[in-house]
Amino acid sequence: MPVDPADVRRRVLAEVDRWADQLVEVSHDLHAHPEIGYTEHHAHDALTAVLDQGGLKVERHAHGLATAFAATAGSDPDGAHVAVLCEYDALPQIGHACGHNVIGAAGLGAGLAAAAVAEELGGRLTVLGTPAEEGGGGKIHLAAAGAFDGVDAALMIHPAGADLTRIHAIAVHEARVTYHGLASHAASAPELGRNALDAAVLGYMNVAALRQHMGSGERVHGYFTEAGTAANVVPSRTAATWFVRSPTLDGLEKLEARFLTCLEAGAAAAGCTMEVAWPNPVYADMVDNPVLLERYVDNAATIGRTVIEPTAELRVTGSTDMGNISHLVPSIHPIIKVSPPDVSIHTEAFERWAGSPDGDRAVVDGAKAMALTIVDLWLDPDLVAAARAAHPAPHP
Repeated sequence: MPVDPADVRRRVLAEVDRWADQLVEVSHDLHAHPEIGYTEHHAHDALTAVLDQGGLKVERHAHGLATAFAATAGSDPDGAHVAVLCEYDALPQIGHACGHNVIGAAGLGAGLAAAAVAEELGGRLTVLGTPAEEGGGGKIHLAAAGAFDGVDAALMIHPAGADLTRIHAIAVHEARVTYHGLASHAASAPELGRNALDAAVLGYMNVAALRQHMGSGERVHGYFTEAGTAANVVPSRTAATWFVRSPTLDGLEKLEARFLTCLEAGAAAAGCTMEVAWPNPVYADMVDNPVLLERYVDNAATIGRTVIEPTAELRVTGSTDMGNISHLVPSIHPIIKVSPPDVSIHTEAFERWAGSPDGDRAVVDGAKAMALTIVDLWLDPDLVAAARAAHPAPHP
């Protein structure tokens, strides 16, 4: 008997509604129990417990990461394989100020609803729990472990102050810099010392001078994490953490070289040595797939959300490890409104909005828009081919 697409879509929406109260409960639970990257044990257990209830095949602690998971549905080996991604890590001190509780619960809902029709439509689904987006590169480690092998499309939503097609996600790399000098009494024998704080400050000033010569959209920003131990001792060790950002990976590589020259010059001027560690993988720029994005925008409109293109005045700029995935498989990362547009993410104010009734609506609406987009891919194999054709060549 032929499949009626309209009937399938109605049933998928009804399935999200059936789970809605529990999805909101999960969002509130994650919001009340913020956990930083790779420590999200409560979130891991809360999300996988509901996936168990939904009848998905759940792999806990997936791909060698203690707080990752992979829940699957659909058995047709030739069916389109779609991954819906859940994030659930929080920020130090300000909790879910990036709204990852909304992301996790919405991805959960999309997965539960799509799983209910996966066998019928010959599709394959993975609900992938991706820890440590806030600096730990969880998705990058998952990709290296094979989590995205054979995936035809990957999608997630992110909350902010407007319904937008995309985040302006630029490439980023974190640097941790340590300076070594020579301690001495700052009053009786300063000439014997080599001031590691001077090295750090001179490097900071050099970066400040560099900023007026950086390209559009490039950013370098950092802070001192160690600055000495006593005012009367020449600091022998200082440290700083920096983020270097550029719109593309190629631009990032060039900017990093100039950034390091600035820091090395400061160290040399102070007579100190410097070492640099890059503790996390490079986050790539985000490449949103136009075919998938068009379907998401249309589906969001059917549930009452008008998704618009970002403007100079209304945009969300940042970095995400979803950018790396978008270079591997056709992907989207649209923004869903949970707050007024003047409330920035990564603030205490946004943390409150992420747990508000507007955040709850975003959970349910995001689940519906993503579930409908997954169903579109299963109903129309040409969409998968078109999305693949629109995918950029991999970065060398």
